[in-house]
Amino acid sequence: MIAIILTAEQAITLAVLVAVVGALILDRFRADVIALTGAAVLLMTGAVKPIQVQAAFASPAIIALASLFVIAYAMERSGLLDQAIRGGVWLARRTGAIGIWVVMTFCGAASAFLNNSPIVVLAAPVIRDVSENVGLDPRRFLMPLSYLTIMGGSCTLIGTSTNLLVNDMANASGEPGFAMFEITPVGVAVALAGAVYLLFFAGRLVRTGEPQDPNAASSVQLAPDHSSSLGDAAVFAPVMVFQPLRALASFGVFVAAITAAAMGVAPIAATAFAGAVLLILLRVIDADDAYRGLRPEILMLIAGMVVIGLAMEQTGLANAATERLVDGIGPLGPLFALIVFYGATLLLTELLSNATVAVLLTPVAVALAEGLAVSPKPFIAAVMMAASAAFATPFGYQTNALVYQLGGYNYMDFVRVGLPLNLITWVVACAVIPIVFPF
Repeated sequence: MIAIILTAEQAITLAVLVAVVGALILDRFRADVIALTGAAVLLMTGAVKPIQVQAAFASPAIIALASLFVIAYAMERSGLLDQAIRGGVWLARRTGAIGIWVVMTFCGAASAFLNNSPIVVLAAPVIRDVSENVGLDPRRFLMPLSYLTIMGGSCTLIGTSTNLLVNDMANASGEPGFAMFEITPVGVAVALAGAVYLLFFAGRLVRTGEPQDPNAASSVQLAPDHSSSLGDAAVFAPVMVFQPLRALASFGVFVAAITAAAMGVAPIAATAFAGAVLLILLRVIDADDAYRGLRPEILMLIAGMVVIGLAMEQTGLANAATERLVDGIGPLGPLFALIVFYGATLLLTELLSNATVAVLLTPVAVALAEGLAVSPKPFIAAVMMAASAAFATPFGYQTNALVYQLGGYNYMDFVRVGLPLNLITWVVACAVIPIVFPF
């Protein structure tokens, strides 16, 4: 029995892990509270030390995310995103379906650098209204909008919190971090394949032509890692007045922070933090608004899960589990192991939050590669891509929940469109990852 070979710390960590995962699946409590409770138990029982918990809450991923949230919020408050969407509306009204797809493509590209939730919040009602005005069913477009922003976010290190978190966990395991655009070739290949599928098949697979209930799913809840008001239709109401000077300043600071990090001047955590502070000093955004933009429920969820991930690594639980995995799939070669590992990550992502999957599986990815005596980068890249690929359920990712409500979809709409997209991105990612990151 596996319990016989576990140390006390490993047994405690495994019990906490099972309890946290079970609570997240049941979704009865806030995800950040669940994660912090698990971290507290690990701390009180001595499975992790206080200094390790301190490191988790001050990790570069947390600093980078908090700072990027502030910068993005400053751009949102300046009306910059609204202005960009208005330009897309002008195009879509004149070119119909082609224009709508152009707007959605722009949203997907923007998600490579900005959090996709505010992008979808702004763009979804616009796409709905424009499609209705030109006589097209909004359901043909709203779900692909969510999927395109998810795939776009996977194209850079900062496009999604998942990539930053995976990178941080890999660093904690002693592996070199990813550069800003190192994952881009894989992300772009996956996004292009997914976009082609959505363009030609999404409209045929989703229900169309039925009356929509604007109050449908009014009680919808978000994915476990984003417990907030974003599931409420009220988030689609506010429109920010465009303020050119503040928009220019916030966008300039954002570009400067990204450029400096990409050129290796300083890590993204440092450049983004400096940019956020600069926006406050320039009074582009005041301190109170900056705190409002932090999205603490996401940051605390990540911090709590990082503690659990560190406990798995420090107690040797991740290595113990990986040894059994290597014994089972190792003889079949690293490519087969990558395919199986990607599929397992994909499955867990549909059940758990992307932050949870990233934290739990990154140490396993590193240990699996070490057990196979190959480079860990292909397996880390697999976690980056698969942990964001929640397409088959409306609650796997926060943007799915947003369009689920607005478009009046049902659960099976996401299964019909999202499950083939999962399979397509799985195949493409496993074909491209070994080329970009050789074993």
